[in-house]
Amino acid sequence: MFAKRVFIGVAAALVAVPTFLAAQQTIYKWVDKDGKTVFSDTPPPKEITTSTQQRAGGGFATASPQLPYATQIAMDRYPVTFYASGTCGPSCDQARALLTKRGIPFAERDPGTDPAAGEEVKKAIGTVMVPVLLIGEMPQKGFNEAAWTSALDNAGYPRTALPNQPNPRATPPPAPKKAPEPAAADAPAADAAEPAKQ
Repeated sequence: MFAKRVFIGVAAALVAVPTFLAAQQTIYKWVDKDGKTVFSDTPPPKEITTSTQQRAGGGFATASPQLPYATQIAMDRYPVTFYASGTCGPSCDQARALLTKRGIPFAERDPGTDPAAGEEVKKAIGTVMVPVLLIGEMPQKGFNEAAWTSALDNAGYPRTALPNQPNPRATPPPAPKKAPEPAAADAPAADAAEPAKQ
């Protein structure tokens, strides 16, 4: 009798394990070049740039965890915008490092190359300078770690990022693009130019 129960238990386990594993497979979803939605257990072709993954047994298969709930709430109430420039130097680097270390999602804008960002900074603090941190409607001029930390704490942002939390901004912004040089057609004609001085 005991052997029969053990045999039934082992048989049930052997049937249940593959079923459980099959239920936990990753399902990929993407839209192909013909506009058809494709569901598959194999990843999409390389030319497909957008796809989603979901575990068949429930739950999402994401490459990195979502933001902590406290960060999501603070983001909704007090979005963070960091105004910096490529010539700002160590103070902007330290400010960016503080935001990254705390795992705070932020938008980075350059008032020197973006006139709209310059107007936003001028409206917030009365002049155009960098670095400036705008937490909701609350500006912080210049980088002062204690003041920035206090303002971020008051807005409800966590003090540290969780392990494996997505990095909100790991690299500095790209260098501003230079304006294109005028084409030869836009240059003044050679015969209309002033004579060269000798």
